[in-house]
Amino acid sequence: VPSPKVSDTVVEPYNATLSVHQLVENSDETFCIDNEALYDICMRTLKLNNPSYGDLNHLVSAVMSGVTTCLRFPGQLNSDLRKLAVNMVPFPRLHFFMVGFAPLTSRGAHSFRAVTVPELTQQMFDPL
Repeated sequence: VPSPKVSDTVVEPYNATLSVHQLVENSDETFCIDNEALYDICMRTLKLNNPSYGDLNHLVSAVMSGVTTCLRFPGQLNSDLRKLAVNMVPFPRLHFFMVGFAPLTSRGAHSFRAVTVPELTQQMFDPL
């Protein structure tokens, strides 16, 4: 989803709007990620003054890594993309997913930051 905070490309809203029809018709699963929400998470939760594209991409890669865990490790449920779509999509045209992830940590904070249970719970239910 385009955002003026992240990109100043003039045609970005047009690209997003015009691509929706193709995503509805030709895609089985679509994961929607809001660029402005990523920027706000970096600013408010991770306390980064000037988030870079690397910081935003770190969040996206962590979320998508969590989504695809069932594809990389053996298990009974959702072992491939087709099974994931069958279990998650109630109707063929309703295949747009909003992703959520916790704990939220910046790239430099992995080695020394311990997350408490109340903080983790707040991150899970925070509507950001």
